[in-house]
Amino acid sequence: MTKAAVLGAGAWGTAISCVLAARLEVTLWARDAAQAASVGATRRNERYLPGFELPSTVQVTADLAEATRGAELLLAATPVAGLRSLLDALATPAPLVWLCKGFEEGTGELPHQIARAALGSKARFGALSGPSFAEEVARGLPCALTLASGNATFAREAAAMLHGGRMRVYYSSDLVGVEIGGAVKNVMAIAAGISDGMGLGLNARAALITRGLAEIVRLGAALGGQPETFMGLAGAGDLILTATGDLSRNRRVGLEHVAEGVHSAREVAKLAARHRVEMPVSEAVCAVLDGRISAAAAVERLLARESKMER
Repeated sequence: MTKAAVLGAGAWGTAISCVLAARLEVTLWARDAAQAASVGATRRNERYLPGFELPSTVQVTADLAEATRGAELLLAATPVAGLRSLLDALATPAPLVWLCKGFEEGTGELPHQIARAALGSKARFGALSGPSFAEEVARGLPCALTLASGNATFAREAAAMLHGGRMRVYYSSDLVGVEIGGAVKNVMAIAAGISDGMGLGLNARAALITRGLAEIVRLGAALGGQPETFMGLAGAGDLILTATGDLSRNRRVGLEHVAEGVHSAREVAKLAARHRVEMPVSEAVCAVLDGRISAAAAVERLLARESKMER
């Protein structure tokens, strides 16, 4: 049986371990030894994904070498902030897919840039992205994802390995586009949460999602992404889910005035300025998060912008 090592025992890492255990040999690695011992003994990850039982076939360990030994595919399920240190700790890197979305704080780098620096340009790696709340995945509800890699052959092979059951996995060679879609949608989810928290209504939320998608497309194209990618699962699909679903951490940031979108908002603003891409919604979110403007003032500023042709 093919072995996959899931590196990171947060909500998403635990959920995908539950799903993949039906057809793969799965090892789940937890950075914290006490957590690994607890999850291994109780078969539950009450800290990050309460209420779900981990299949008995999933091995849980805090030993990274043990977790990765013999694995044909590594699934990095850490946040972007932990990806670099995880990859640096790998003794014998295997083909890798990461589940995290966003920009690294400080460097502003996307996961593929971190992976290239750690593993080399010839390594086989990619991103798994798309509309997927961990809780629903763990419950066995249907979902569809996109696996993207600059190596089209690897994208196809890795997608085939993960595809099955109620998790449908498409593949793509547009790694940059898939990563941009996954990172910037978190910023738009914060905007939608702010709008909902202010009671601005469903019309306003729909407008924010639509114009937010336009901003994702503009920035993605400037960075080399393919326009069709942003109309797919990793673009529009993930944006709709994160901006409307009550399970979204990024939307709750906006509603409750720290998720991935908080860091991403600042990096998106820098990228937009560097590439001269107009992103007023992203800029407004960043200004609110930084305390430079109130949410109400941000809304009025967006509404007062000059009327333009839609594009």
